Amino acid sequence: MGKSIKGVNRREFLGTTVKAGAVGAFTAGMLLASCSSKKTPEELGLPPLPDEAPDGKKLKAGLIGAGHRGTGAALNFLEAGPNLELVALADVFQDRIDECRKKLKEKGVEVAGDMCFVGFDAYKKLLEKDLDVVILATPPYFRPLQFAAAIKARKHVFMEKPVGVDPTGIRSILATAEKAKAMGLNVVTGTQRRHQRDYVATYAQVANGAIGEILAAKAYWNQSHVWYREREEGWSDMEYMIRNWNNFTWLSGDHIVEQHVHNIDVINWFTGKTPVFAIGYGGRARRKTGNQYDFFSVDFNYGGGLSMHSMCRQIDGCANGIGEFIIGTKGMSNCKNQIFDLDGQLIWSYDYPKNDKGESTGKVKISPYVQEHIHLVTAIRTGDYVNYARDTALSTLTGIMGRTSAYTGKKITWKEMMESDMKLGPAKIEMGKVDMEFKVPVPGTPV
Repeated sequence: MGKSIKGVNRREFLGTTVKAGAVGAFTAGMLLASCSSKKTPEELGLPPLPDEAPDGKKLKAGLIGAGHRGTGAALNFLEAGPNLELVALADVFQDRIDECRKKLKEKGVEVAGDMCFVGFDAYKKLLEKDLDVVILATPPYFRPLQFAAAIKARKHVFMEKPVGVDPTGIRSILATAEKAKAMGLNVVTGTQRRHQRDYVATYAQVANGAIGEILAAKAYWNQSHVWYREREEGWSDMEYMIRNWNNFTWLSGDHIVEQHVHNIDVINWFTGKTPVFAIGYGGRARRKTGNQYDFFSVDFNYGGGLSMHSMCRQIDGCANGIGEFIIGTKGMSNCKNQIFDLDGQLIWSYDYPKNDKGESTGKVKISPYVQEHIHLVTAIRTGDYVNYARDTALSTLTGIMGRTSAYTGKKITWKEMMESDMKLGPAKIEMGKVDMEFKVPVPGTPV
């Protein structure tokens, strides 16, 4: 990172507020002893956190995948700083393009009709245009191919998580990440907790020894069932699945990969490791469409006695919760905004901005969905290179490993995943009938 970025609030960045009366003898001693040896944000590899990107030459962006998240990501990019423009759209479906253009126009953004492209090859047509940045927000199955094409076309990239659905795709992402680095093309991904100011500040505390050596972790995303689409008359197999992509494993990776990757990524980030093996289970009882599971419960073993219990569920009417937790030799943290001693007493909390009444807002100043785009634009304009593709690929593969263990009922190792020839999806991607079965996986039988 190196260069100083205007707008970085060091106090807010580090979030060093300690609750009055909550610091015990151990904690005070620990904090005092660590003052002289604390690593800086740059040394920890943390992102700069300006309120907006610096000004510079106009950056023109194109969006590939014009659905709800893609439209949101495009607007987040435009909020990141001055002199930013969205000039092209690509999607498989015309109605998605139309809806996206309508939403953008409501925000004062107009994309010319001749810069909108439809079909499976739409991304290729978009990449031929004079663009600086490409936003990849199609269903995750398409990410490896489109990332490779974007880097070949010499575009900086923002791509949503997860970055693949199978080991073959992940290896492609890893290879393209190296090409991007060699070409000086910046890559930021949608694991936004790495750009969320309270998470970043908590990571800095933990990395500087606030809880000692991490011994155990848990990660969870339990919520009600998410959206799905019933098949409409006239839809071919392929159209139905793409419009209902969130419920098919070959398109989304299943929700342990598509959604729970956020929590998995936090644990990989805080521990600085990837798991050695996984043993898990899951099942399906309530889902109405697709071939995915309703829930997963996985033990990820990181070696050296460190393990993470991962659980995620999408079933209505159940106890919900989203978050992460780590336990160390000297304390504990929720990874987001609090650190506790081993007796459960709060010893540190993130200092959120205050409202006009002097009360904590409980929210970071800049949305992490915007902050990640600020980082990308800042990197492009300052030369402080950034590339999150590898980290997100490894967290995605962690989720794939857990999914594979749950689907098969077997112990799955990291080595097996890195060497696996697993490739999901039909042999040919085209509209029409799809010659493959989509059965719900049964543990104890081959996937």
